[in-house]
Amino acid sequence: MKSGPWLLLVACAALCRAGQQREFPPPELVDARMIWSRAPHNAFTDLLRFKDRWYCVFREGAAHVSPDGVIRILTSVDGEVWLPASLLAMLDADLRDPKLTITPDKRIMLTAGAAQRRGPGVLHQTYAWFSSEGRGWTPPAAIGDENFWLWRVAWHMNTAYSLGYSTNGTSFVRLYASRNGVSFSTLLDKLFDRGYPNESAFLFLPDETALCLLRRDGAEPSAQLGVAKPPYRAWTWSDLGVKIGGPSFLRLPDGRIVAAVRLYDGGARTSLCWLDPERAELTEFLRLPSGGDTSYAGLVVHDGLLWISYYSSHEGRTGIYLAKVRFPPPTKETKKRVSF
Repeated sequence: MKSGPWLLLVACAALCRAGQQREFPPPELVDARMIWSRAPHNAFTDLLRFKDRWYCVFREGAAHVSPDGVIRILTSVDGEVWLPASLLAMLDADLRDPKLTITPDKRIMLTAGAAQRRGPGVLHQTYAWFSSEGRGWTPPAAIGDENFWLWRVAWHMNTAYSLGYSTNGTSFVRLYASRNGVSFSTLLDKLFDRGYPNESAFLFLPDETALCLLRRDGAEPSAQLGVAKPPYRAWTWSDLGVKIGGPSFLRLPDGRIVAAVRLYDGGARTSLCWLDPERAELTEFLRLPSGGDTSYAGLVVHDGLLWISYYSSHEGRTGIYLAKVRFPPPTKETKKRVSF
């Protein structure tokens, strides 16, 4: 049994971690309100700030799962008044889970999965659209392989990365990469294949370390955290020990990592969590006004606030919500109290 200096080191490390958590005052929910609810079911959001405008994208349909899904894009100058910008539809397909990102050549890239209604064979295909201003869009371009859902695309160093999950009965995720956002090649055929892995999000740290937050369902419904260094072919995975849905995460200017996920214990809700990649821990710190059919958040840091788009049915109608959260900086007093 270890003792003496080793136990003292462990105790000091624990105190330092506790001190770091106390160093920052608690986050504050500044606002949370519904911005859209015109369709019978409005869900699966993402949020983007581009050329001094806001863009919020989501699916409209008759229900959570229905054959009539279309993609609605709203835009706003101030984040208060939201107006329709465009509507994307596809014949014989239910468009789902739209995501937004900015390409290296300064265009909006929108991706979504198409659940096909054309009989057996191809069940799903992921598509990409491009726009210079969020109103006019290119024709859809099929990306990745048939029956693989490239759930979210992240650009890093002029390369687009995406994790595609199999939708034809096999349970694994495939890592894709692209230099132009249209032609995606397989970087790793089977990146993770334990349980039923599916939805994911990427985050690239300043030292180019890649983090992957991965949802997992089935018999082992616990989220996974993947970590890799360039060229992102060797990954280490840790079990976060909690069931999540609709993962999204980013790094705050102070270095802390915030994830927005659906949590299930004690009732479904959309919550913000701290992610500690070194300890592989996901810790809830703020439940957004939400419940029932909810989740799929978009995250943007702007003007000292974290802006969050998400959907929820807690007010009786499944609508699109926008929340703002402030993260107060550490004060001189708290810095004095936690200096070790």
